[in-house]
Amino acid sequence: MALHTWLVYLLTVVGLSLTPGPNSLLVLSHGALHGHRRACFTVAGGAVGFIALIGLSMLGIGALLQTMAGALTALKIVGGAYLCWLGFKLWRAPAIELDTTEASTSGDARRRTLFRQGLFAAISNPKVLLFYGAFLPQFIDPTRSLLMQFAVMAATFALIEGVVEYLLVRLAYRIRPWLRTWGRQFNRVCGGMFGVLGVALPFTR
Repeated sequence: MALHTWLVYLLTVVGLSLTPGPNSLLVLSHGALHGHRRACFTVAGGAVGFIALIGLSMLGIGALLQTMAGALTALKIVGGAYLCWLGFKLWRAPAIELDTTEASTSGDARRRTLFRQGLFAAISNPKVLLFYGAFLPQFIDPTRSLLMQFAVMAATFALIEGVVEYLLVRLAYRIRPWLRTWGRQFNRVCGGMFGVLGVALPFTR
């Protein structure tokens, strides 16, 4: 990948990462509920999920799904159901307690669970896979190594997305005092937004 092409790709990725989505909403919630250290596992899970989707897109899975309406519909239903389930859990989550340490407030939140939720939130939306299938080819040079270009694009996207989500985690952690009063409402707003995303996903074209 030529340097000027990578710079254009980098600027585009920064813009995409700043666009709100299920993963940014999830890390914001986890940052407030579990603290910034635990929520880093959510960020890591999302980064792995995005790398996997980029890899599938580079293999042409996105183009394949566009020709298989049944498979795409099934993926949309499964992804929407998972987002609804996340929303239900957030809706029922109690407000965070601020008079204990970070370790105790997040003692019930296992690192593997947070990582898995970040991973599944990233890969559960087939629109992302189709978007990558249409977006990434714009930056591929057919005369260069496809594997090397995949490594560069995947690493760039994961790094930028990870930095943006970590900043969201730190922001959420800093507003924890505000959540002492409004924590329950915050959880319900986030949970409701996940529910809306999950219900709307199967109906998107």
